[in-house]
Amino acid sequence: MRKVYYLSTCSTCKRIMDGLDLEGFERQDIKSEAITEAQIDEMHELAGTYETLFSRKAMKFRALGLHEMELQETDYKHYILEEYTFLKRPVFIIDGQIFIGNSKKTIEEVAKALN
Repeated sequence: MRKVYYLSTCSTCKRIMDGLDLEGFERQDIKSEAITEAQIDEMHELAGTYETLFSRKAMKFRALGLHEMELQETDYKHYILEEYTFLKRPVFIIDGQIFIGNSKKTIEEVAKALN
């Protein structure tokens, strides 16, 4: 399976996706098509933790006071399902491997996996 979870209004996601050959990829704009529990569970299985999938850079992280709380795995899952901006993005799933976020190293690994 080849899939990318992204946010269509995110210029970083657009730039990254435009720079990669994503022919044959299923694309899911997480703003217009919410992540399901089955999808987040699949990502969790590949990533190992929900925390790895969680973005602390989301504006609502501080607004909701989450930076002052000690979050557990179930909390990370809950917030990602409730608010799409809490998913660290983009998330690429390529043939059983998961690549999370927009760091240069991650994107280089995605490009390598595509070749």
